[in-house]
Amino acid sequence: MRYLTARKRAEAKGASGTGTDHHWHMQISSVGLAFIVPPFIYVFGKALGSSHENVLETFARPFPALLTALVLVFGLQHFRKGAETMIEDYARGLTRKILIIFLTIFTYGLTATGLYALAKIAL
Repeated sequence: MRYLTARKRAEAKGASGTGTDHHWHMQISSVGLAFIVPPFIYVFGKALGSSHENVLETFARPFPALLTALVLVFGLQHFRKGAETMIEDYARGLTRKILIIFLTIFTYGLTATGLYALAKIAL
């Protein structure tokens, strides 16, 4: 006879098996993004519609370049975790694995492409 409480039997038994970890990651990253996205929108908004030289000059400075890099990295990781949670909730078996692999490759590819483009502008 096993003496397990209902809580012990239910731990890590959510749809993905790591529901608390995903939820905690999403909460932390959303708070971080809430602080860095408004300044990014201001910097990006000032550069939007400017001449090519002004845009290069804006993003060549350290603060806008670092802010843009932070938004790229943390925003896409936030997106990846949220989309992964959706996939884990609604897809099963091999389809789930393929979608998660594609999603991971896609988000890391976007992050690398964005950081490369930013580095070309900033340096």
